[in-house]
Amino acid sequence: MAVRKQVLYELIERLDETDHQTAYDFLMYLLDRSRKERMVWERIDETDEEETLTEEERQQLQSDEGYIIGGEAKREFGLQVDLP
Repeated sequence: MAVRKQVLYELIERLDETDHQTAYDFLMYLLDRSRKERMVWERIDETDEEETLTEEERQQLQSDEGYIIGGEAKREFGLQVDLP
């Protein structure tokens, strides 16, 4: 659900003046959190996956050993959800 900016402005206007600092601090926290999340995803996007894997990990990814299909995992572990 998208909240219109005008509604947010109206809520801030209704705050007691003693709560202005708290509202400001929380909004700054949200902005900082959003900026950090974007930075993390940008770094992930820039990372070459092959560079981050060890030789052992590359071999494991190329091997069929250890992989099971969803139905087998469901039976083996008694899961109640359907897996692909």
